Amino acid sequence: MRVVIQRVSEASVTIDSQIVASIQKGLLVLVGIEDADNQEDIDWLTAKIAKIRIFGDENDVMNLSVQDIDGDIIVVSQFTLHAGTKKGNRPSYIKASKPEIAIPLYENFVRKLEQEIGKKVQTGRFGADMKVGLINDGPVTILIDSKNRE
Repeated sequence: MRVVIQRVSEASVTIDSQIVASIQKGLLVLVGIEDADNQEDIDWLTAKIAKIRIFGDENDVMNLSVQDIDGDIIVVSQFTLHAGTKKGNRPSYIKASKPEIAIPLYENFVRKLEQEIGKKVQTGRFGADMKVGLINDGPVTILIDSKNRE
């Protein structure tokens, strides 16, 4: 499971010209799922996301988590995070899970993240053509892969 975490001052998801998710200060989390992902990946990643200290404290040092600042989170499914680019110029998405595997894992990921932060997490819609708008604060963007825990 791969996630891209972006610290935002605002973010939104629009589907068919309607805003379906909108936050101010918090995190926009893009999540890509592959067949090898399981509950252990979800538990590890959601705990990491809830506790990652990338917000400034009173000295403007990145020392606070999204929980510490009472920030919000939007989670957006993004199968392209598992794009293979080794051969040619057209990415391959063969490693990305099909919906019948990915949707239950994605929904479980969102539920577990809500438990971790103790509040509702907003989402896009799995498989939809979404327009994601954001103001990346910093910019701060972090990539985490549950299969490569650095």
